[in-house]
Amino acid sequence: MLWDSFIYFAIAATLLWATGAAAAWRHHRGRAIAATALGLAIFLSYIAMLWAALERPPLRTMGETRLWYSFFLPLAGFVVYLRWRYRWVLSFTTVMATVFVCVNLFKPEIHTKALMPALQSPWFAPHVIVYMMAYGILGAATLMAAYGLWRDSRRPAPRPMAGNDADGDGSAAPDMEGEVTMVRTGWAFLTFGMLFGALWAKEAWGHYWSWDPKETWAATTWLAYLAYMHYALRPHADRRAARWLLIAAFVLLQMCWWGINYLPAAQGHSVHTYSS
Repeated sequence: MLWDSFIYFAIAATLLWATGAAAAWRHHRGRAIAATALGLAIFLSYIAMLWAALERPPLRTMGETRLWYSFFLPLAGFVVYLRWRYRWVLSFTTVMATVFVCVNLFKPEIHTKALMPALQSPWFAPHVIVYMMAYGILGAATLMAAYGLWRDSRRPAPRPMAGNDADGDGSAAPDMEGEVTMVRTGWAFLTFGMLFGALWAKEAWGHYWSWDPKETWAATTWLAYLAYMHYALRPHADRRAARWLLIAAFVLLQMCWWGINYLPAAQGHSVHTYSS
């Protein structure tokens, strides 16, 4: 089965991502871009091959969605590196993606061609892919916020709110501009994901929204990121408070993604338990 060859693609991709991260720290921008892009291409090629082998989108199980997150997280870090030249971001996203890759390697899930009728809607794949893209972008934004909090704790003196790093070498704490831009982009994808999900629900179950536990947490997460944007875009917003708010929103996102499966409210009552 194609899943048995995942380890080879995973090792090749993560080694290339690590090579790109190391090159970024050494100011070898061209090598960092080439290695990271090649790693992304290898990982995406595996997803495409799995899709073809299963004859369905590989989006049914948590293991399959982790594949997409393992791809979109370094992709988001790659975009951040290209746009803001933060040397550290490729290292962080590589480590996080490797964690998700290892979870799939050590705890593989059964991948079969079976797909229940509700998941055969044409809105299913766009809904989940767009959500995974949003999760990757928002995950990268959260890493930026956490790194900024750490650097600010080491440098308590006030730092500028706009512009790239002060010394031009990528070592200064990230400014709010990058984080807010990433969140706005991720939030836009969240919005489209919810719209696609509503269209899917209408086709599969006859109604756009039912306040299912998963849907309730999705709405809560969407509102949390909206609150962050409103606060962070205020004049003279407290940078530290904004970053903690962003981290809290990411915790809600984790509850929406997989934490909901462990809540009593979702046991046997959620239409989203098809992936269990």
